[in-house]
Amino acid sequence: MSLITETNEEYYAGQHSFVGDGVTTEFPTTFNTDLTLTTTTGNGNFTVIVNGVSVTPVLSSTNPKTVVINPAPTNGYVVEIKLSTPAVWNNYGGYSYITLNDLIDNFLVGYVGHGKLVSSAKRTDILFHAKRGLQEFSYDTLKSIKSQEVTIPPSLSLPIPQDYVNYVQLSWIDDLGVKHIIYPTTLTSNPYTVPIQDDNGDFIQDNFGENEESSSLTDERWKNAADYKLNGNYNVNLQNAGVYNWNWEKLAYGQRYGLDPQYSNKNGWFTINEREGKFSFSSNLTDRLIILEYISDGLSSDLDTKVPKMAEEAMYMHIAYAMLAGRQNVPEYIVNRFKKDRRAALRNAKIRLSNIKLDEFVQIMRGKSKWIKS
Repeated sequence: MSLITETNEEYYAGQHSFVGDGVTTEFPTTFNTDLTLTTTTGNGNFTVIVNGVSVTPVLSSTNPKTVVINPAPTNGYVVEIKLSTPAVWNNYGGYSYITLNDLIDNFLVGYVGHGKLVSSAKRTDILFHAKRGLQEFSYDTLKSIKSQEVTIPPSLSLPIPQDYVNYVQLSWIDDLGVKHIIYPTTLTSNPYTVPIQDDNGDFIQDNFGENEESSSLTDERWKNAADYKLNGNYNVNLQNAGVYNWNWEKLAYGQRYGLDPQYSNKNGWFTINEREGKFSFSSNLTDRLIILEYISDGLSSDLDTKVPKMAEEAMYMHIAYAMLAGRQNVPEYIVNRFKKDRRAALRNAKIRLSNIKLDEFVQIMRGKSKWIKS
């Protein structure tokens, strides 16, 4: 069967149109995205419009992509089933991925059964190893990078995203839309505990015998610090990446003489406050628009549980190796063979997903041969 079941209208416009005949009540679609409804309001990731009027839809109990409309639309009336905008976005580019369920089904067909290396296996066992593989691959191979565009409030703190595992990069955005990297700092730190002390320096406990805590003076002083005293940036007009200002390179003459390069940074700094679960920023970043890029583990929601097809073979090899390595009486040479196959497939997946293009290399190398004339 063809792997593409959607019509062009469903993929590009995010809708499927029918013409009512006065009898038909069920309207099947072939969206690559499952249709969903909330039980309380009847709303979901799609709407149904009959002859220009919105109606309350119902999904078929046998096919989640079939919409049921009662009573049947009048003969000649146009029925439009439209995906919501976020659902359309999630649908775009979906062909480059395979869902975790499809991957497990393929593994059962190709690797499990009589006469195969894995004679029998529970679907739950395969699902466990598939999820573990997806987690491990997400950290350094699949690079499940997400990003948030947020504004730093006067508190100079932002909560860590719900599905956060580790940060990739933080940048503030200037008026031209150009990113300026914000680096982590070693100039300060965020204390995890701040116990209250009496005049003798002893900790004070509450009625439950636990140390009482207060707000951090270190955090407060860092928020109020004048960053120009640390980075030497006394001219605050250098905010954009534009190069057509004839005197842009002259405005900062002598301002950073003798500074340590790790501190002479006008882009600001951030720290991770583990105590509060937040990112903390230096004072010069107040009200800045920033982009927070971070990695997740690929399992935070159903939309994340999909694998790039370029890494599909690596997932099969990982599941096979994990299942054979955890079983008794499997010859060691077979386990080692699949260990090598897993390593080779993972290396191929990294190369494919690196998305290195020769033209981009050439473009970069052309700039290396330029002469700088004064």
